[in-house]
Amino acid sequence: MEKKQFQAESKRLLEMMINSIYTQKEIFLRELISNSSDAIDKIYYRALTDENLSFDPENYYIKLSVDKENRTLTLTDTGIGMTREDLENNLGVIAKSGSLAFKKENEAKDGHDIIGQFGVGFYSAFMVADHVAVTSRALGETQAYKWESDGADGYTIEPAEKAEVGTQIVLTIKTNTEDESYDEFLEDYRLRSIVKKYSDFIRYPIKMDNTVRVSKEDAEGEFEERIEEEQVNSMVPIWRKNKSELTEADYENFYAEKHYGFDKPLSHVHINADGAVVYRSILFIPETPPFDFYSREYEKGLELYANGVLIMNKCADLLPDYFSFVKGMVDSESLSLNISREMLQHDRQLKLIAKNIESKVKSQLKSLQKDDREKYDKFFEAFGRQLKYGVYSDYGTHKDALQDLLMFYSSTEKKLVTLDEYVSRMPEEQKYIYYAAGASHSRIEKLPQTEMVADKGYEILYFTDDIDEFAVKMLMNYKEKEFRSVSSGDLGIEETEEEKQDEAEAAGDQELFSYMKERLAGKVSNVRASKRLRSHPVCLSSDGEVSIEMEKILSMMPDNPNVKAEKVLEVNVNHDVFASLKSSLESDKSKLDLYTDLLYNQALLIEGLPIEDPVEFTNQMCRIMV
Repeated sequence: MEKKQFQAESKRLLEMMINSIYTQKEIFLRELISNSSDAIDKIYYRALTDENLSFDPENYYIKLSVDKENRTLTLTDTGIGMTREDLENNLGVIAKSGSLAFKKENEAKDGHDIIGQFGVGFYSAFMVADHVAVTSRALGETQAYKWESDGADGYTIEPAEKAEVGTQIVLTIKTNTEDESYDEFLEDYRLRSIVKKYSDFIRYPIKMDNTVRVSKEDAEGEFEERIEEEQVNSMVPIWRKNKSELTEADYENFYAEKHYGFDKPLSHVHINADGAVVYRSILFIPETPPFDFYSREYEKGLELYANGVLIMNKCADLLPDYFSFVKGMVDSESLSLNISREMLQHDRQLKLIAKNIESKVKSQLKSLQKDDREKYDKFFEAFGRQLKYGVYSDYGTHKDALQDLLMFYSSTEKKLVTLDEYVSRMPEEQKYIYYAAGASHSRIEKLPQTEMVADKGYEILYFTDDIDEFAVKMLMNYKEKEFRSVSSGDLGIEETEEEKQDEAEAAGDQELFSYMKERLAGKVSNVRASKRLRSHPVCLSSDGEVSIEMEKILSMMPDNPNVKAEKVLEVNVNHDVFASLKSSLESDKSKLDLYTDLLYNQALLIEGLPIEDPVEFTNQMCRIMV
């Protein structure tokens, strides 16, 4: 028998396809099953136009069989089969796709579509097999043919016997090497897991034999083993069902079955899109973040299917980073796949899907915020930081899309509030949206800098996440109201007559402030009378864009940029301590130095900043005590 050479490509190209195109060897089974599904689809299409041909779905299936002794894996389908010419054209020419040609000739009807786009998928079998035999009998033919190949050296085709229409592929699995184990592809449990992973939603039954123990008839207490044929795949995916047929429990079960998380989803979105791009999707908003969510190891992405066949476990391009917490899947008939069916040839369709998904997720979150605040609060506690990162990243490109989803703890409401809720409560005379940053709500409440704003009855937003202040710096304003830290130089609050009088009196104390400023040279940019303090003697404020809290966060970064806030030491001129300062200026400059150092260190402690010399600080405290 004459061995024919492959028509299109050299041995080197075939070896490249076998060894380089596919990232995982298990993919071969997905490819062969997809080809078998295509073959059954072709009978379905033929039945639409041939009145002499009927299509009963119960007669069509794909079966996997293993023979460990002979190291063979057999895949049988009841599809349309191939003639000698088909075998020559589809298997003899690498990258020739019979499915693609058939697809162009026939429009999809009744929800059926051809999965295969490239003939190369068949050759993935050589990743795990050193010999492949294909026996096929075409519909309407009595003669079957057998195609055999050991790989790049060529192939043979000869007449064969086959009782039924369809195709049988026998793979002789490679023997193990030092680096690779191929035995796994002869294990039933492994084959089942591959089918469930990639081909669970192929629309025809995928069958395998299963050995079960059953009680012997007329022999109580005795058992025997019996071979039963069982269906491995689910066939009909949940996303292809009507929403009206599904319950909340169905979605929760799907979430658990797909191992999207150990929690229950807070909410889901079921999408059936027809338009510029056709796709179906089920998206979940989890209740709790994965343990590695805020780490570099976390991988975002949605499962991507093409006509029910899993193409990618995590397609990162479908989700923006700020929605990386979303779990779920997308199934589309509009994707153009590359030669290995593992990646996309071009991303125009993917971009359209991603844009639509982003809109759907945002809409779902806004609905949760409006209609089920308890659930939204729980979501925001888990993933709010990611939304804030989204506002800050990419130079604020996405801030308009995300700002209404943000929430912060309120000093007056004692709970998380939206920016819109804050603005709606602002008194007419209030110019700014006030915020205070700190390690916790309890610590922020005790900050001296909050006294003046709180006395005015103004609401203060508490920033406890490291990203909070950076995000609002990027936002700049909300509904034309600027954000203003309670520690900033200008709070935009009108002074009372009493405050104006205090300020006038403080002008006469400029000599004291100048002396203290000189004492603290290099540590603060200025020392001045405070307008914001009520009961506390001293505090630090900042001039410029970088706040003290931002300085603390930046200093903890691995590549510490050494950015410093422009610190100002503010002194409460109505506090008893101020009288001692004035007195020491006139009578004892050394005591004034001591008081100045102590007040500065107290201000550092209030801000949670480290004292430069703790030993000297304790010595100074002792000097005050004796």
